[in-house]
Amino acid sequence: MQRVNDVIVLDLEASMNGNHAVYRPVAVVMPDGTLTLIDTGLPGMADAIDTQLREAGFSLGDVTQIIVTHHDLDHIGSLEDIVGRTGAAVLTLETEAPYITGEKRSQKMPSEEDVQRLLADPELPPARRASLTRPPVRVPVTRTLHDGEELPGGLRIVATPGHTVGHSSVYVTGSHTLITGDALTAEDGKLKGPNEQFTPDIKTALESVKKLGGLEGVQTIVAFHGGLVTANAGEQLRGLSG
Repeated sequence: MQRVNDVIVLDLEASMNGNHAVYRPVAVVMPDGTLTLIDTGLPGMADAIDTQLREAGFSLGDVTQIIVTHHDLDHIGSLEDIVGRTGAAVLTLETEAPYITGEKRSQKMPSEEDVQRLLADPELPPARRASLTRPPVRVPVTRTLHDGEELPGGLRIVATPGHTVGHSSVYVTGSHTLITGDALTAEDGKLKGPNEQFTPDIKTALESVKKLGGLEGVQTIVAFHGGLVTANAGEQLRGLSG
C-alpha cells in the first residue's frame, strides 16, 4: 500500500490464468472522510483490500461508492462482495454498464459456441477451463457516468475506450493524480501504452492515450498494471501521447 495525498494505492498480489501479478485498485479519500474505491480486483480480494485500507487508517466500511473503470474480471471480481458488505453505490460509464449488470456478455469472452469447443478439449489447461466456466459477475449499476463529468471531491471522469468499449479513467484534480485503469500500463516507474494483447481496439485505445496527454497539471499516474509513476509523470504522458 502506498499513499499520495488523498489517493491510496493498493498492492494486491495474486495469480490469474497461471500468471502471477500485482493488481492496484485505488481508494480516494473524499472531503467528508469517506472513500471512493476505483476497481475491486479479482474475486476474493475484499479482505485484502480491507487489510490495506486499515494500514492507511480506514476500512472497507468507509467505502461509499465504487467507480468501475471497466468490466474485466481483475477489475470487478470482488465488486459483488464489497457492495454486499458496504452497500456502496456502483458508478461506471453508460457504455460499460451493460457488461457489469450482465445484460451483455463480457466483451473478451469467447462466443458460447467457442466456449463449448474449448471445453471439449481434454488438454485444456485447468486455469483456462476455470475461467471459461466461472459464473459472470452481475452487479446493479447505481448510476451511469459521462465523459467529462466531475464528481464531488474533484473526481473527473475521462472516457478512454479501446481496452473495452466503455473504459474510463479518473483524474483526481485536487492532487493532480491520474488513475488510468488499463488505458496505460507502467513498469518500474516508466509509463507505457496499453497492453495490445488484451486491447481489442488498439487504434481507439491509442486515441485515448492522446486524450489523456491533453490533461493539464498531471503530476502522478497510477496504472492498474504497473503502479505509481511519479518522476516527470506529466512529461512521460505527453511524450507517450505524442
